[in-house]
Amino acid sequence: MKDITSHHKLNSLQCCVIIPTFNNPKTLKRVIEGVLNYTENIIVVNDGSTDTTSKILEDYSQLEQIHFEENKGKGKALRVAFKHAESLGYVYAITIDSDGQHFPEDIPVFIEALEASEDKNLLLIGARNMSQKSVPKKSSFGNKFSNFWYWAETGIKLQDTQSGFRLYPIQHLKNLKFYTSKFEFEIEVIVKAAWSGTVVKNIPIEVLYDEDERVSHFRPFRDFTRISILNTWLVILTLLYIKPRDFFRKLKKKGFKCFITEDIIGSNDSPQKKALSIALGVFIGISPLWGIQTITVIFLALLFKLNKTIAFAFSNVSLPPFIPFIILTSFQLGNFILGENVTFDINEIIAGFEVLKHVKSYIVGSFALATLAALSSGTFSYFLFLLFRKKNVTATNA
Repeated sequence: MKDITSHHKLNSLQCCVIIPTFNNPKTLKRVIEGVLNYTENIIVVNDGSTDTTSKILEDYSQLEQIHFEENKGKGKALRVAFKHAESLGYVYAITIDSDGQHFPEDIPVFIEALEASEDKNLLLIGARNMSQKSVPKKSSFGNKFSNFWYWAETGIKLQDTQSGFRLYPIQHLKNLKFYTSKFEFEIEVIVKAAWSGTVVKNIPIEVLYDEDERVSHFRPFRDFTRISILNTWLVILTLLYIKPRDFFRKLKKKGFKCFITEDIIGSNDSPQKKALSIALGVFIGISPLWGIQTITVIFLALLFKLNKTIAFAFSNVSLPPFIPFIILTSFQLGNFILGENVTFDINEIIAGFEVLKHVKSYIVGSFALATLAALSSGTFSYFLFLLFRKKNVTATNA
């Protein structure tokens, strides 16, 4: 039965439906017919199918169709479809798999969520109930694995990051650069969308795993390897570029005073957690981990569940003007600990001190200085945060 209301809403929102397909002849027609109940704005991408797919699509000549001569991968199919949709003037695109696991009846769920959202730069992912009996265990495990890495890369916790039933804000994504062409594209796009400021959320949908009809083209070893390589690269980018970028953007936008007041003093974390975050940042910032300080401090903050913003902020204690003094103090402290009778001054450090000749003293002294600075800054800030908390409580009760 035609859903006239959804027809009008999809048209007014300039939204189309994209159906990528590769050798799914048993379910393709049912999916197309189901989508036609909601809209004729459909783009079908035949990704080099070698079966009767082309014959089936002959009955739908009124629909936009893209045919690849050979299989190029789901990511490539979606990327080409997005560009084609943009050229036709669409602002949003709903993607639905052709293997029959998704129900076209859930299309209104996406539309309602988009209409209700204040921020229209929105990417919605249909969240499947992965705990039901019909869901293969390997699919459930793979989804949990993907959800974890997505959280590590974006800080966003999602219930389902692998569902192909999605709504994309294609006009907001057109300026992003994508490099993958297989299944891993669906990970790359939601990570980079989140990095660019797009709101990424889950909405509940129904799912059907019918082993008699469903044909999966996911190759466990090859595709899982590609996804793992992509996640490794995205995590590196997150730690070395995205996190520092977001931090400095926030600092610039708020101003230093406001940042200290709201994000450090005003954080909802306990005084102990904030103090430990400062201590970690100071320790990593002074320690001789040049080049990997950012990745180390964020990794440890995640590992120990500390405040990443505070830890990263204080890891920048070794700013360029202070580096010569930190190095000099480290050498002097290292020599004192090791009983070396060598003296240095700041002019030697600035003029090009030969570190390798005294690397042992530097490393020992650097870690010692980092430990002392972390302990003192952590202790001082802990009592300072306690003081601020008492003042806030007193002011609230007054």
